[in-house]
Parts: sequence; structure tokens; C-alpha cells
Amino acid sequence: MTDSSRGAVAITGLGLVTAAGLDARAGWERVCSGRPTAAPDPQLAGLPVDFSCRVPGFDAGALLGPASAWRLDRFTQLAIVAARQAVADAGLDPRSWDGARVGVIVGNSLGGTATWEEQHRRFLKDGARSVSPLTVPMGMSNMVAGHLAIDVKAYGPSMVTSTACASGSNAIGLARDLLRSGTCDVVLAGGAESALTPATVTGLTRMGGLSGRREDPASASRPFDAARDGFVAAEGAGILVLERPEDARARGVRVYADVVGFGWSSDAHHATAPDPTGAGMERALRAALADAGVGARDVDHVNAHGTSTPLNDVTEGRVLRRVLGERPLVTSTKGVTGHTLAAAGAVEAAFTALALHHRLVPPTANLTELDPEIDLDIPTGTAAKADLEVAVSTSLGFGGHNAALVLAAA
Repeated sequence: MTDSSRGAVAITGLGLVTAAGLDARAGWERVCSGRPTAAPDPQLAGLPVDFSCRVPGFDAGALLGPASAWRLDRFTQLAIVAARQAVADAGLDPRSWDGARVGVIVGNSLGGTATWEEQHRRFLKDGARSVSPLTVPMGMSNMVAGHLAIDVKAYGPSMVTSTACASGSNAIGLARDLLRSGTCDVVLAGGAESALTPATVTGLTRMGGLSGRREDPASASRPFDAARDGFVAAEGAGILVLERPEDARARGVRVYADVVGFGWSSDAHHATAPDPTGAGMERALRAALADAGVGARDVDHVNAHGTSTPLNDVTEGRVLRRVLGERPLVTSTKGVTGHTLAAAGAVEAAFTALALHHRLVPPTANLTELDPEIDLDIPTGTAAKADLEVAVSTSLGFGGHNAALVLAAA
């Protein structure tokens, strides 16, 4: 069904740090269990929305060393840990690879919000001399790619994609182009976000984006459910190691799945609301299918953006039905992980690759009554075994950014 001559790239390594687990294996097991991770967040105590999906037990000092950890904002810490996991999982060693042929593309949207907020508090309380000289390099969005390149000795192209919640998917799509063009032999691609800070969460609350289920946070993220009322803010990082399939075969390593198609578009409609017609998302999805050389009937599975917001889910649901029909098994892993913002596309691409690898579709957590306006086949309760060959991962972001990836079983 797929045409490798169109430029497929192999996913040979996965690194995940999310509220669902501190590595890819733990995260996959948690999303397949359908057990949500949203919980009261002490760092948000006293706010109108005081819960989140925060990564539990993440000790940056122990994982990165105290001297390194204190120089990095949390979103960069998460990314480096995930990248180290992915590189090791791919059977690669930065000490022996040709770093000039290794690239880094990482999605991030909000930068080091914890750093900015903390340093602003210091400035207001104690004046200019209390502000850390590391404030700017810790807070800048691009530094996640810079620090990651430093950590793994990647001397090829490095950059950050910042297209809101489509950032991680766009990073993977652009990474594929670096491999197809011959610019790189290995690319670390993905996304990272850690913006669970009082000002950011309050801003998301004030704009009406977040669920208000304070009495039962675990049930708050409920993609496609008739009673959904907003998303649950989360943090996390997902990094994938991408190589050309022939290089992976020559190394004799496991391939989780191949990235065979990528499409992106803009709604040009509204700053935060999706185009209710879904025209922009449909363009991205159809472009990804055409790029992959597959038909709509070839798609077995979709890991949907599925944010649990009233507007996104019904718009996306209509597009998926209109383009792909009734056949694919659709899930949103955000029911478990919450919405990791700029990291979402990468985290969900990793889960899509694992779904193909294990022939298993995770359930959508908290889906008890499907919205009557959404006509999709969505497993609930338990993971669904299926003969999966082709899968799609979709991402939509503030600013009208749309992205779709097509993955095929290796």
C-alpha cells in the first residue's frame, strides 16, 4: 500500500517522558490501560483550575546531574532525558557517530515559562540584581534544540518549530525532509513543553480552554465525550530517532514504523478556534495521504488530536469521518496524558508507532457517551487488537496550524 520510493523514513528509537510514565514502555502501558493521569497539582493550588497532568517523580538532578539540571528550564530537562532514551533505544552512540550528519528538530511553543515567572517574581521583590544571568538562555524556546544538540554532539542542522500544538508533528515532518534530501543521516525529532505555571494555566483558564472538573480531575480529559468541557494542561517530551530505512537495515536494528507521509496547512480563520468547516485540517490530512501514496481506505488507525474541547473534537470528528470513512479505529491518548501542547504531536506520533508495532489501539479514556455529532469507531475501556498496517496522527494548533503524519508498519 505504501511506496518506499516516495521517501519513507524509519523510526528506530523512542523516548517519552510524560505524566503516563518516565519512558516509552511505561507510557505505552499506561495509555493502553486507559487510566487517566490528571490529578490535583500543588503548584497550582488556589487557582480556579488547580489540577494538571504533571510528570511524576521526575528528578532532573539525578537524571542529568545537579550541575547541568540547574542551568536548564524544565522543558529542556524533559527533552534531553527523552532524547537520551531515544538514542539508546536506537542502538546509537553519540561518542562514535558522525555528528556533522546528525540533526535536531524539536517543537516548543511557550518556552521556559517557569524561568520567566520565577525571575519576574525576583525582580519585583528584590530588584534587578536578584535576576539570574541565565534567565534568557534558560527561557528561550530555541535553547531546547541547542542544548539537545550539545548533549548528543549533533553538529548538523538544529532548530525549533513553534506552531503551537502542531509543533511536534511539524518537527517530524521537517526532519523527514532532512533525511530525504541527504542533508542528514540521523535526525532527532519531536517536541517538549512544560508550562504548568500559575500565569500560563490561569491564561488558559481565562480563555475558556481548560476543563473545570476540580471535583474529579481524573475524569476531566474526556475526548469526544458528550460531556467534555475543555482540555487538561500537561507537560512532557517525545523524541524520535529517524533514519533512512536502508541505513536502519544495514545496522540491523528494530524499526517501530516508517513515516511515509506528511501534510500541513493553515486555517487562516481565528487565533484560537478551529475553522468549523474543518477545511484546513482536511487539506493537511489529504496532503499527507497523497504524500504517502495511500488511499483513505488504507488507513487502519488514527491517533487523533482529540483535545476534549467542544469545538476541536466535533470539527475533527467530522473531518476524519468525511475523509477516512468508518473504517479506522480512532483514539485520543490525551484522555490519559492530558494535552502536552507543543509536545503533543511527537508524543502521539510515538504512540502511533507503538500501536503499529504492537498491533494494538489504546482506548480513549473517560469516553462514556460519544457526542452524537461524532460518528467514529473509538475503542473504550480496553485496548483493541487489530491488524494495523497504516495509521495517521493528527495535530491542530492555536493560530490555525494543522499537521498530519502517515505512518506504516515496518
